[in-house]
Amino acid sequence: MLEARDLACWRAERLVFAGLSFTLGAGSAALLLGPNGSGKSSLLRVLAGLLPAAEGLVLWGGEDIAREPSAHGRRLRYLGHQEGLKASLTVAENLAFQAALGGGEVAPALDAMGLSALAELPARVLSAGQKRRLALARLALAPAALWLLDGPTLGLDAASVARFGAMLAAHRARGGIVLAATHLPLPLPDAASVTLG
Repeated sequence: MLEARDLACWRAERLVFAGLSFTLGAGSAALLLGPNGSGKSSLLRVLAGLLPAAEGLVLWGGEDIAREPSAHGRRLRYLGHQEGLKASLTVAENLAFQAALGGGEVAPALDAMGLSALAELPARVLSAGQKRRLALARLALAPAALWLLDGPTLGLDAASVARFGAMLAAHRARGGIVLAATHLPLPLPDAASVTLG
């Protein structure tokens, strides 16, 4: 279970949010909503342990994530606005690199986002939507309990959003948790919402 307890965040000497609390249990999902600049990306970074909270706690299973940051890092996948791809590596090599770090098999990850036919292309020649699909395919490698996603469907066509929806459903069926910042509808039926700003 992920719990945010009375979180506050300052960015560039500006209070972005304060007193924010919510809980997400196994198999649950929440949409992180709010206007640009309301702190959605900052909150995801705090929950991932990449940015310290000014106040409050982030708890996993009742334990402060700051006590064992490496353990928290292993239990989550964070997808920001940047895809984090190596342009000179092929699609398959990008996934193999990630698999070597955290486990998983490349072929099912390629299939999950419909990338098998592009496996031998270098990432530098992919369209923006194809690059996003490749970034999302990393989620299908090794299981991680918590997915923190920032604008996950930016640049995706309807068929790719549907594929991503199947990944989200499978993750939740295994007891995984999803928190996604978005301005667009996501295929997350019955998702709760956390609104900032």
